[in-house]
Amino acid sequence: MSNIKDTILNDIEKQKQNKPLESSKVEQALKLYDFNVSDEEVKATVQKIINEKVSANETPEVKKFLLGSVELTSLNTTDTEEKILGMVEKVNKYAHEFAELPHVAAVVCYPNFTKLVSQSLEVDGVEITNVSGSFPSSQTFMEVKVAETALALRDGATEIDIVLPVGKFFSEDYEGIADDIAELEQVCGDHSMKVILETGDLGSCANIKKAAILSMYSGADYVKTSTGKEKVSATPEAVYVMCQAIKEYYDRTGIVIGLKPAGGINTVKDAVTYYTIVQEVLGEKWLTNRLFRLGTSRLTNMLMSEILGKEIKFF
Repeated sequence: MSNIKDTILNDIEKQKQNKPLESSKVEQALKLYDFNVSDEEVKATVQKIINEKVSANETPEVKKFLLGSVELTSLNTTDTEEKILGMVEKVNKYAHEFAELPHVAAVVCYPNFTKLVSQSLEVDGVEITNVSGSFPSSQTFMEVKVAETALALRDGATEIDIVLPVGKFFSEDYEGIADDIAELEQVCGDHSMKVILETGDLGSCANIKKAAILSMYSGADYVKTSTGKEKVSATPEAVYVMCQAIKEYYDRTGIVIGLKPAGGINTVKDAVTYYTIVQEVLGEKWLTNRLFRLGTSRLTNMLMSEILGKEIKFF
């Protein structure tokens, strides 16, 4: 990468000489997409989907599907090895006690617990997902992000979740964002990488769409709404805009990108709403447990309870 200070000085000099600034590849890519997105129109469209479509998906089949899309998560300051091991042991036990139900899609934890999870998880098909790259702020040196991600993968992580550097987004350092994501994508190699947009901080649907396009352009395998650590997490409006961005990117490139709403998913209806938005915007192709994930733990017992018709407090 070129020296940022030199680049800025060169640009200032060009402006003094009234020379046009050269567009970067990232800027050229962004010009291919329309970011004139109305928050009010998105809200109205989402409300129409909720009013007219969601009820048809409140079925046992959809709820079973959603259960198989859950990423069981523990990302707390108070996490201990005993707590993480207990979560994994419940996943192992669940596979035997509820064999008629789909297992969760992933177990999510901090990288320092990865080896423990890798050594204790017994269920085939459950991913070991790590948050990496200075989660949840993304505010540290790139060398630290790379090292943390590499160590997580070394210890057995099969998927990595990183956070888009939101500060760089507000500074309009889109080239810097692309470089950061691309470098971590290279570290991940064949392992899936999700980029968390932190949609609650981005402020507008236009910004959410731009952040999603930037992430996909830079190498994201999934775009994810939130860390769950901010005041506003996933919303139907954010998910709708992200689905639109995924569709436009797919239509232009043929590349399929996954989606993960996370944070603030408090009810079964919340999850069914996200399912319905994906169905309406992206279609059945995206309704697989591989491409559609839900970052929530509280939802697991709720879904099991509704599917089985009795209160379940297993997880």
